[in-house]
Amino acid sequence: MNHVSVPNRKKTPDMNKLVKVYGDSLLRMCFLYLKDLHMAEDAVQDTFLKVYKSYMNFKGDCEEKTWITRISINVCKNYLRSSWWKRIDEAAVLENITVGNSTDTLQDEALLLEIMKLSPKYKEVILLFYYQSMKIREIAMILNIPENTVSVRLLRAREILKKKLKGWYYDE
Repeated sequence: MNHVSVPNRKKTPDMNKLVKVYGDSLLRMCFLYLKDLHMAEDAVQDTFLKVYKSYMNFKGDCEEKTWITRISINVCKNYLRSSWWKRIDEAAVLENITVGNSTDTLQDEALLLEIMKLSPKYKEVILLFYYQSMKIREIAMILNIPENTVSVRLLRAREILKKKLKGWYYDE
């Protein structure tokens, strides 16, 4: 059964509802994308501002979540392209992302750090697939790439992570 969204032609969206439904998952995704909590919070605010301004233009040719996530990823990409971001010491930012010292936490931290070190094309498919629980079709729509490309990038990203995390998650 194909699900087709019907566009909401309200002049103004229910922003409280949108923030409640998508806010936390967008913040997690932006944080993993940008590696900085404050920038992630700014990116989420910018995302919702863009959603508010362009909600009437939402055609409903994809799920609302897909549309909002696409906006959020574009906001993150714009942040990463900014001249300010290019001056940041990425290694120092990654070192500041620690969450504790139990064995499970260390494994989770190792996984998170390796995901964040992936090139953008691999990192974004991992984040959308595993952290946003999106289907390959939705990811392809968000990134405007073929579904096969998404599948190949997921496969390659998993292979890279498997090599990097040997001993943490994989006992080969």
